[in-house]
Amino acid sequence: MAIPFNRAFDVPYGEVRRLTPMVSRLLAHNPSPFTFKGTGVYIVGANENARDVAIIDPGPLLAEHLEALKRALAGKRVTHILVTHTHSDHSPAAQPLKEWTGAPTYGFGPHGSGRADDGVKVEEGGDRAFVPDVVVREGDAIAGEGFTFDCVYTPGHTSNHMCYGLRDEKALFTGDHVMGWSTTVVAPPDGDMAQYMASLKKLLARDDRILYPTHGSPIRDPRPFVQAYIDHRLEREAQILACIRDGVSTIPDMVARMYADVDKRLHPAAARSVLAHLIQLEAEGRVRCDGDQYTLTR
Repeated sequence: MAIPFNRAFDVPYGEVRRLTPMVSRLLAHNPSPFTFKGTGVYIVGANENARDVAIIDPGPLLAEHLEALKRALAGKRVTHILVTHTHSDHSPAAQPLKEWTGAPTYGFGPHGSGRADDGVKVEEGGDRAFVPDVVVREGDAIAGEGFTFDCVYTPGHTSNHMCYGLRDEKALFTGDHVMGWSTTVVAPPDGDMAQYMASLKKLLARDDRILYPTHGSPIRDPRPFVQAYIDHRLEREAQILACIRDGVSTIPDMVARMYADVDKRLHPAAARSVLAHLIQLEAEGRVRCDGDQYTLTR
C-alpha cells in the first residue's frame, strides 16, 4: 500500500497560517532532507481570538525563528510549551521561549530517558540540554484556558517521544512519529523498531479526525495513512530478509540495493533504520549476526 503523502501544504517562513479556529502553524526556516520545508510550530488556543495559547515543538535555536515566534505571539500569553521529543529541530527553542514567556515546558523527559539504561549514548542531533519542567506520561491530561491535551506515549523514533491529542478537535500532534511528507527514521540505540511498530498500532486504535505532524502536511484520514506506515515497515522487513536470502548480508550492501532510488544523502539514515529492523529480527530469533554479516535462522 502506497503512503498517500501530500506535499502541497506550504506556509511562508515566519508567517502564521490559521488551520482551524483553535490551531495555527508557524514554519521555521530550517529546510533539509530530514525536515522537509522546516519545523512546523503549532500554536493552540480556544479560538482565533484566544489570549492564552500552548506551543507545540518550539523548533530550532535560530535567531530569525525566535524573532518570528515573538511576532506571532505578540499580544498572547503562552501558558504551556509542549515538546514531542528532543531532536535539535524540535526542542531547543523551548528554553528561550520559556525565558521570554515564563511558561513551563512539558515532555516525557531528557533525551534518551525512555531507555531502560538512562544516559545511554544516543545519536547526534539530540538536544541534551532539554529537561521538562513538567514530566508527562501516557494518559496524562494537560489543561489550559479553553483547551485540553491528552498525552499519548509513542516511543520508537526516540525513546522519549510523546504525541499530544487535542480533545476539543479530536486532533493528534504527532511530532516525528508520523510525518506528512516522508516515512520516519528509526535510529538505534535510542530508536527502537519494535516500540515504533507498537506505537503505530496504538494510533490505529484511536479515533483522531486529523494528525498534525511537525514536518509536512496535516493528515486528514489518519487510519489508512497509519496503516500504510505499518505496511511500509513490513515491506522493508521483507526486503531485508530477501537480501539476506540472496546473500546480501551486510547493512551497506542492503542499503545500496533497497534504497537505490533514494537521495544518497539519506543513505546513512536509511542504514540506521535497516539496523533497527535487524535488531528486531534478531530479538525475534529470525536472523543471526556474526560481526557485520547477517544470516537467516530459518
